[in-house]
Amino acid sequence: MSIFGQLFGGGQPATLPEGAILVDVRSPMEYNMGHVQGSINIPLDTVQQELSRFKSMNGPIVLICASGNRSGQATAYLQRQGLENVQNGGSWTSYR
Repeated sequence: MSIFGQLFGGGQPATLPEGAILVDVRSPMEYNMGHVQGSINIPLDTVQQELSRFKSMNGPIVLICASGNRSGQATAYLQRQGLENVQNGGSWTSYR
């Protein structure tokens, strides 16, 4: 994908791993303005409180946000808590 595609969306949608759970860590307001169908909204500022929820998820967990920054922070935190099935998926627009 071109640099413009990476910055502004477009091109082919990203592919999720088999059985993946897509978690959007943007704010509820951002999520309600547009999100990937089937994704779960767990805002970044609630990730610590939702740790047990993440631990109960089966399959790969792909975290997304607007740019990949917040999902990267959430991924790093969850991996430090021992979750190995978590990855940063970057921008939610890659999965539309």
